[in-house]
Amino acid sequence: MNKWKLFFLLNCTSIYLAFANNSDSLRRNEERATSTKIWATAEHSAFTDLIRFKDAFYCTFREGSDHARGEDGKVRVIRSTDGKNWKSVTLLEVKGLDLRDPKLSITPQGKLMVIMGGSVYQNRKMLERIPQVSFSDVDGNTFTKPQPIKLDPEMKNSWDWVWRVSWHKGVGYAINWKYEHNGGESRATGQIYLVKTTDGISYEKMYYFDIEGYPNESTVRFDENDKMYVLVRRERGVGLLAVSEKPSYNNFKIHELPFRIGGPNFLHMANNKLIIGCGYHNNVWEHDRRTSIHAGDRYGNIYKSIFLPSGGDNSYPGLVIHDKELWVSYYSSHEGKSSIYLSRIPLENLE
Repeated sequence: MNKWKLFFLLNCTSIYLAFANNSDSLRRNEERATSTKIWATAEHSAFTDLIRFKDAFYCTFREGSDHARGEDGKVRVIRSTDGKNWKSVTLLEVKGLDLRDPKLSITPQGKLMVIMGGSVYQNRKMLERIPQVSFSDVDGNTFTKPQPIKLDPEMKNSWDWVWRVSWHKGVGYAINWKYEHNGGESRATGQIYLVKTTDGISYEKMYYFDIEGYPNESTVRFDENDKMYVLVRRERGVGLLAVSEKPSYNNFKIHELPFRIGGPNFLHMANNKLIIGCGYHNNVWEHDRRTSIHAGDRYGNIYKSIFLPSGGDNSYPGLVIHDKELWVSYYSSHEGKSSIYLSRIPLENLE
């Protein structure tokens, strides 16, 4: 056998065994939670986010005829004061765009902001991506028509996607991930950039992450000492947690998670702990996943995992800590068509 092929096989085997050992360790600390279906009016509902605003929960998600490659993706925002009874606030749409993966934040002006992807398809082939943003009024009752965001021309390539914005001391931070063809979908890859904004519309490049493994969806958060954390999904490898000190946010230390992730989200808890919500993959190359919550430290070490009722097309959790509970929105198709679910987990279960 060619020595390079042998080296590759041994390398892959080592990665798989390490992943399997980590997975076995997680299973020993695995728990399960219950959930309630809260919305299922569309043919396909997916890609959620959740936030607490004006003494109410706001949940957003995409509605369409299928998971992707359509021209009918719309973004719905629903509201509830108790987490049980939900009413629609708005349905955002742009003709010719498949609106995707809406993410909620509260601007320094005290308004809800929804940032979302905008894919352009023709005959189920994606031609470009035009990210969009919408803002509520101060009471969260109405939303503006989605408008294109403006990206720093130094990184813009018509395949951009600013995935989630986190506001910190008057500035919004996010990751813009660029799709790169490189000879077709089978060889596709991605690049990710740290960006910032002061108005939610215009985004300035801050830092380029030199990360292999097709990095894409990423969430930015800050701890109590203004340290920045970035949770990164990779298509060809385990999830990453990148950490940088203030104020420059350009010297990141990278920590590997013990599993592959999808739809990454996380929050800080007390005692230097993190709550990570994601789609958990059984191994590095497996596409089957379950929506899960993981408690760990700020270096990506996981000590407890809770798996939510889920299967098939699922994941993309929204996370809110309220009244000593973790509230989790997510979507799943384990009961048939893809629908929106809500789970409540006592924080003591994550200690």
